[in-house]
Parts: sequence; structure tokens; C-alpha cells
Amino acid sequence: DDCLNERTVEDRHFGSFFGCGSQNDLVVREVDIAEQLPDAGIDDALYELIYNCSKCGTDNNTDSHIDYVAAGNKRFEFFNKFVDNTVFERLNNIVTNDFARVEYTEAIKLLEESGEKFDFIASNPPYVTIEEMEDITPEVAMEPHHALTDGGDGLSIIRKILEIYPKKIKNITWNQEYPLIRDESRCVKCMRCIQVCNKVQGMRVWDVVNTGGRTTVGLADGKTIDTAACALCGQCITHCPVGALKERDDTDKVLNAIADPDIITVVQVAPAVRTAWGETLGLSDELATEKRMAAALRKLGFDYVFDTNFSADLTIMEEGSELVHMFEHTDWYDWPLFTSCCPGWVRFLKTQYPEMVEHLSTSKSPQQMFGAVAKSYFAEQIDVDPKKIYSVSIMPCLAKKYECAVEDLNDAGAGQDVDVVLTTREFTRMIKRAAIDAAMLPEEEFDSPLGTGTGAAVIFGATGGVMEAALRSAYYLIKGENPPAEAFTEVRGGHDWREATFEVNGITLRTAVASGLGNARKLVEAIKAGEVQYDFVEVMACPGGCAGGGGQPIHEGCELFASRGQKLYALDAANTLRFSHENPAVQAVYRDFFKKPLSNEAEELLHTNQKYWNL
Repeated sequence: DDCLNERTVEDRHFGSFFGCGSQNDLVVREVDIAEQLPDAGIDDALYELIYNCSKCGTDNNTDSHIDYVAAGNKRFEFFNKFVDNTVFERLNNIVTNDFARVEYTEAIKLLEESGEKFDFIASNPPYVTIEEMEDITPEVAMEPHHALTDGGDGLSIIRKILEIYPKKIKNITWNQEYPLIRDESRCVKCMRCIQVCNKVQGMRVWDVVNTGGRTTVGLADGKTIDTAACALCGQCITHCPVGALKERDDTDKVLNAIADPDIITVVQVAPAVRTAWGETLGLSDELATEKRMAAALRKLGFDYVFDTNFSADLTIMEEGSELVHMFEHTDWYDWPLFTSCCPGWVRFLKTQYPEMVEHLSTSKSPQQMFGAVAKSYFAEQIDVDPKKIYSVSIMPCLAKKYECAVEDLNDAGAGQDVDVVLTTREFTRMIKRAAIDAAMLPEEEFDSPLGTGTGAAVIFGATGGVMEAALRSAYYLIKGENPPAEAFTEVRGGHDWREATFEVNGITLRTAVASGLGNARKLVEAIKAGEVQYDFVEVMACPGGCAGGGGQPIHEGCELFASRGQKLYALDAANTLRFSHENPAVQAVYRDFFKKPLSNEAEELLHTNQKYWNL
């Protein structure tokens, strides 16, 4: 493979060997030798760090690679003549990452961290033989590059280190437990993260820092990521061209749970995931169906495969009832009512406009409602201890990783209601890692009783979808009859700020929909200034809603939220159930467990107060 031409580098596993990408780059490239060298020691692995390839694309013949590794100890000794051992820990940290890209100067910085100055060139096979290595002295190593490469045009892994680089480099640490991870060594200072964060999302988490030759990209105002007011929308990840920004990888947690015979793994899949999961697997729309997605999840080993559409319908029953109750007691509440499904929007409101948090619906997001139901109602249904259930959520979203860890969201009494969240990208990586040919899988249904969803639920993944679904059921709750399924399509649209007014049984309902935090800021400012008056407002942090979420597959130069949103509306139109209150699984959970929307039991498990959420 030519990994330099692969944009989705985070979706691949790379071995521990360097190849050269250009004169200014060091690139970790892939060598698939793990199975053939099961007993390879650290010396062999570290030798690969100084392997020198002939071009960007190098010879990928596995046998030749094995020949080189076979003499790893001698090459290690050669390398050790010129590099202090303390550098190896840093080198090893680089190769354990999925993919690393560092500038030439970063290699210099790396060596300087060992406290020594080096004047050498380390050039290695295929240009230097084992025998030649044994004769190389420090003086020979100081010769020009071609002296050690037989005139070849390859570029050295570590170039000549000169006295002109005396500056010590500050080691910038990053909280590896944070949902958003940054690897500064991969950053090429393209400024895309700054542009999308500042100009589209209006958050200014990233900024240009330092001056002159030290200019780089960093966190604004000298903050750490823990103290920055990041909404975790993930748009910086989807717009980074080199993988310097990525989500925290939680796939090993899930695989360990699947492998544990004492744990019951339950997985839910968000509506927007079904529009994008096949993109990086090379599946056509005809093959990337939600039923084939369910089959892939079973193939991965999950015990129960459910659909977040079920709990999206449950959310509509609670949030729609909340809205109707507010209209029945208008003097009791501060208006408008904000949707609360998007944790990126919740984080935005808590950090930017904390005085407006009380406007959020107390209804939990579909993800969190599902987790609470899985560890209560479902545990009763299958007669197991809720503590044995490991609840996994597959989401198009980065902020969902934060939401599942909020301390208050543990109402079922069996740990966090949702144990771990995977993005769509992590899900597809798991499929690749398991060597599953998704195209060959037969279609399978979601499990019952939490696998049934309506068309109203599936459009949650598109901007305006939550509003439309809520209005469909609110109309029924007010009038006692269903509206036409297409009655509220006026709230559909792009990633801007939209308004619509509806009359329901003599009640005027003023609504607004916004996606993207830059639009959300404008909307909130207009509400605070008294320039607009609304009754019900939907906000999604990502442009286009969840379909354009920060956890979705990345396509360089393409914004796919619109086409993904159209897929969701097509699924809605094809569904025989178009209204959340008609979902038989939701009707059953109310009949057998919650009794009715907004009941005491529902308030305990399905509602929250975002004011007390930790950030």
C-alpha cells in the first residue's frame, strides 16, 4: 500500500517501521510481519525504525522485510553506536500509534531529548549490507548521504544532525482520556481546524500560537483541552487532512467485553450511522443496509443488537408530552423549550450561556434513555443482573463519548447507563480488524424488544428531524388524531437557522431549527435580545445534524450531511410506522414498566437536569 495517498489513515493498522515520504517527512508505514515473526523482540522492532526505503512507495515484499529483520540485533548495535538509548522510549511511543507523520526537524528534536548532540547519518538496507554495517565508523557515518547508499536516491530516515539545532523542545502532553485526541507531531499547520472551529462553529478552541519560526497550531489562550470550552462537536477531526486529530479509541474496551463470557454485551446503533457505515467499507447504498449492519454487529460478537430508533421514539413520547404540558401550564415555564438530544449543544449552552440551561428539555437523549432501559426493563425481561449488562452505543458523534460518562447518568443503578460509545469510524475499523466481508453478509433483523423504530425516529439523524418527529406526536397528543406524515416538512433544510409556525387545534406553535454552533450562537443571542420569540427550538451542534457528525467517516473535500440526510428521509417514507406513539415496542414499555409519559418511573429513568452535568 502507499499510505501517503490514503486519507483515512486512522482506519488502518500500521507496523513498527519507518519509510520515507519526502525529504521533509518521516512516515510510519505498514509491514505485515506480525504472524511470521511471533517471537520478534524489541530490538527487532526498533531496528525497523531506521529502515530506509527507496521511494515514497518502497518495496513491500514481505519476505525481504523478514530478511532484514532477521539480523535485527546487529543493526540495533549499529544504530546504538550513534543514538543514546534514552531515545528509544520516544521512538517506541511513535510506532505504537496507528499512524505517525513527523517533520524532519521533529526527528532532530526527538534525538535532542536524549540530552546528546549527534553528527551522523543512519542509512540502512536496502543500501547497506550487514557486512558493511560492521565496518562503519562514526567518521564514515559523517560522510555525505550517497556514500552510504551506493548512489541510490533513497532518503535517510534520520538525516545529518547539526549543531544548529541546540533548542530543547517542550514536551506537550495531552489528556489521553479526553474524547478528543491530538497528536501534534502529525500536524502540518494547514489551519483547517482553526477555520472550522472559529468561522463555522464560532468556538475558538484552536488558534495560531507563537510567532516567527515557532508559529504553530495550538489551543487558544494557552488553555489545555480540559479547560478549553470545547463542545466536542468533532468538526476539527473531520476537517483535519492528516489525522492529527482523532477520537479516543475505545474499540479494545468493547472487544474485551465481547470476549468476556460473564458479560452480556448489548449494542445500540444511532439513526445516522446507517447512512454512512458502508462508506469506508466500499459498500454501495444497496448493500449498506441497516439489516446488513445488524448482521455485521452480530458477526463481531455482540449478544444483543438493538436500534436507537426505539429510544428515539421513547424520547419523542417524553419530550412531546413535556411540550404539551408546558402549553397546558404556560405560566409555569420559561420559554422557549430547547431540545436536549445533542450533548455538543448541551456543552455549548453550559459553557457559553449557562443562564439558558434551564430552557433545555429534561428528557434524556435517545442514547441515554436506551442505556437506562437496557439496564432496567430489558434486564428484567431476560432475567439477568443489570450489572452483567455492558451497554455499547455506536454513534455518529464525538460528544456522545462525553455524555455517557456524565456522573449523573447512572439512574439504572448498574454503573453508567451506557458503558462506552464508539463512533461510526471505530465501528467500521472493528469490521476491518475482524476481516468481515460485510458485502457477503445476509441481512438480519434487529433484536426485540428494543429493536423496533418508526420513520419519525430515523429522521433524528437529520437537522430538523427531532422537531418534525416531536410535532407529529405533539399534534396527536393535542388533537387525538394523526396529522399527515408530511405536515411539518417545513422544518427540514440545510445547516442554517430556520423558522416555521404551525397551528395545532387553535394553538400557535412557533419553532426554530439550527445546526452548527455558529448558527446556534446567533439564535441564542437573538432570543436573549428579545428579537425573536419561539416556543420550541431544535439545535444540533454539527452542520446538517448527526448525519454530518464528528464521528462519521471522513471524505477529503466533501460534505455529505445533505445526501446522508436524504437517505434518512427515504427510510422514513418507506417505513410503515411514521409516528413515534405508534411504535408497539414503546407502547409495551409504557404498559409494562413506565405506565405513561412523565410518570414517576419515567422521570426517574428517562429525565435529567443538565444543570448538574459535570464538564
